[in-house]
Amino acid sequence: MSTSTSSSTPSVQTAYTVTGMTCDHCAQAVTAEIGQLEGVHQVDVDLATGAVTVASDGPLDADAVSAAVEEAGYTVASADLP
Repeated sequence: MSTSTSSSTPSVQTAYTVTGMTCDHCAQAVTAEIGQLEGVHQVDVDLATGAVTVASDGPLDADAVSAAVEEAGYTVASADLP
């Protein structure tokens, strides 16, 4: 079993709803763009609901996440901030 995060740094989970995603390519594009943000170590996308869950080292800047999603060609409709 391997762990990619240190036990001294708690992981923050943030959920977003992203509109416009319809296929695996969409999910991969959103995952790649958000994954480039500093501190992000996991991005999970549920195409059926548009839910995107991001695990990071700390709270993320909502504008940075929105910009990353927009760079991929989609829109953040809502965020469930920690």
